[in-house]
Amino acid sequence: MSNKLEEARSIINSVDEQMAKLFVERMKAVKTVYEYKKEYGLPILDQKRENEVVKRNSTYVEDEILKGYYIDFLKNMMSVSRTYQHRLQNGLKVAYSGVEGAFAHIASGRIFPSGNRVSYGDFKAAYDSVIKGECDVAVLPIENSYAGEVGQTMDLIFSGELFINGIYELEIHQNLLGLQGATIEDIKKVTSHPQALSQCHDYIEMRKFETEEANNTALAAKTVAETNYKSLGAIASLETAEIFGLKVLEANINKSGENTTRFVVLSKVRANTVALSSTVLMLTVKHEAGSLANAVSIIGQYGFNMTALRSRPMRKHSWQYYFYIEIDGTVDSENGQKMLEELKKVCDTVKVAGAFAPHTEI
Repeated sequence: MSNKLEEARSIINSVDEQMAKLFVERMKAVKTVYEYKKEYGLPILDQKRENEVVKRNSTYVEDEILKGYYIDFLKNMMSVSRTYQHRLQNGLKVAYSGVEGAFAHIASGRIFPSGNRVSYGDFKAAYDSVIKGECDVAVLPIENSYAGEVGQTMDLIFSGELFINGIYELEIHQNLLGLQGATIEDIKKVTSHPQALSQCHDYIEMRKFETEEANNTALAAKTVAETNYKSLGAIASLETAEIFGLKVLEANINKSGENTTRFVVLSKVRANTVALSSTVLMLTVKHEAGSLANAVSIIGQYGFNMTALRSRPMRKHSWQYYFYIEIDGTVDSENGQKMLEELKKVCDTVKVAGAFAPHTEI
């Protein structure tokens, strides 16, 4: 019996030695993967990829009982890999517009939880910081389900040189915040960004609050904290309440329960990965009858489903517009390249602005 035990332990020791060497080899590859993600502004977690790895690799184990344990082993290994990537990510600089506690600050932290968030005073400054090399990526809002598109971000993408390598959806919940010790009955006036005040119009009317506009929701919360008036409340996020030490007097006071902002991640190079299965195109059409219809028709003829179409005025050309289009699928295939060639025949400008994974919530 002792011989069998020693033999088994010898096998385990030998396998462990091999696994240690393979582990180091695997983690070196993980580092390479992270460097790619950093360059292209991609998040560490790619759930679709991890699911595919588990599904494929589990077929290597025929014993059904051991297969379950092996799946657990794989998931734990990928968790270790993510932890290592987060450690590497400590040097990643993420630009956003606004102050600590603003929704862009929150979105940046959820997309890049280990990154260093850098605040800029406006969208263009955050965008330019990546071009200058001050930051690795920029996270900017591009659309809100309540207020519509964010034109300034779209204009920067159209005229600039950065690429979209992700679009993420952040559900916005507005809350009434006040000083510690304050009650709803104490509040006479609320301050917030005009859009937040509009979203909470019905609630404000019901409570008969006076209103005061602020540049953003985080600054509104900061004002309440600094003035120290129990009668003044702010409308902002739960994260903002924690940052400025405020009390949540009432949660989820916005009129619409479906208030979502989409944020784009922008970087210097365009990613090419299967996880990014939708494409953003930007184009200007020729001044000829039916040019836009022809462009839309070409997209359909090549089997691409168009999920969004928006027009924006061109700042330097009165009464001229560019078009922002989202399609299902990527244009790196032969079919996609043919579509782009056809579009160039009816468009003055065709720009592949980037790619994203649709409906990615953060």
